[in-house]
Order: sequence, then C-alpha cells, then structure tokens
Amino acid sequence: MTTICLVRHGETDWNAIGKLQGREDIPLNERGRKQAELVGRFLESQKFKAVFTSPLLRAKQTAEIINRHIGNLPLFEDSDFIEKAYGEASGMTIPERDRHFPDGKIPGMEPIAHVRERVARGLSSVSAHFPGHRVLLVAHGGLINVILAMLSGGAIGTGKTKLFNTCISHIETEGNDWKIIDYNQIEHLRTFGKVTSI
Repeated sequence: MTTICLVRHGETDWNAIGKLQGREDIPLNERGRKQAELVGRFLESQKFKAVFTSPLLRAKQTAEIINRHIGNLPLFEDSDFIEKAYGEASGMTIPERDRHFPDGKIPGMEPIAHVRERVARGLSSVSAHFPGHRVLLVAHGGLINVILAMLSGGAIGTGKTKLFNTCISHIETEGNDWKIIDYNQIEHLRTFGKVTSI
C-alpha cells in the first residue's frame, strides 16, 4: 500500500490578503515559514521514503523546511503537482474575480480536465516509484482540492472545501484505486493561533 501525505504550502503575503496565486511564484512569508516548521515537527516521528513538491517557490520552501525535520530525504520537483493556472484572475481576490468574470469564463485559466489528467499521472508515478511506502507531497490548495474532488466523487474538494495553509491530508492506494484517509487536518497549528484558508 502506498500512502501519500499531502501538505498545502505555508502562508504567503498573497494568501494573507486573499489573492489567487496560481502560477505566480510568491515566497513564504514569516508566518508561512513558522507554519512549515510546525508541520515539520509534527511529522518528524513519521517514516517517509521521499518528498515530492510542486516546482513553485512557496511549495519548495515548505518542503525543504519539513524535510529537515523528517530526515533530509530525496526531494523531487514534479510539475504535475504545480498549482492550476488561474489565467487573468491570477492576482485577484475572489470577489474581484467574481466581479470581473461573473460567468466564470476566465481567459487563460487551465481547463479542469487538464488538471485532473496531470494529477492522475503524477499520483500514478509516485505510486509506481515508491510502492508500499509513505511519501510526502507538498502542493497547493487548488491542486489538492482537485485530488480530493476526484477521489470523493465531488463530495469534497474543489468548490466545497477551504484548505488551510500547511493542512495535512492522507490518501492511499493498492493498485490504481486511491482513497482518502483524512483531509484538511490542522492539529499542528492549534497552538499557533489563526489559520488561513485562502
């Protein structure tokens, strides 16, 4: 059985003010770095075989901080797990996006079918390379919500679930069928105060 521990990246300045980031390469802010340290300490007693990360800076920084706590494991950047592109809505808040694009048609936005295709490819690759192991994957709210929606038949995830920065979700597979174990867990942040869900 292959288990993937999904972690959303820590907070950025854009998260703090509610801007959609998409492919914009925004670094962690001070709060985000602290969140990454907290999740790293929370996971340090668990055994992982490898770490995967989106190539965007906020995810890579989060993965690197966590990896220092879990044993400096092999770390792989995988573009299949990059955040979905928000096109012309990138940099807008959600109310701004809704005002500019009330019909939901956003020029340059990545089609959801394409996101699902690359997510499925990425998960299959992780499972094939690390069968029977636990793997850490640091990615993005939009991307993780696509995974949750795919595996839950739309019950949770995209359009329904607000994921907190550095929340933890677990999925596992035997073969090609993945299932959700838990999602949006933030126990490690309880002593840290307010959490951010944008």
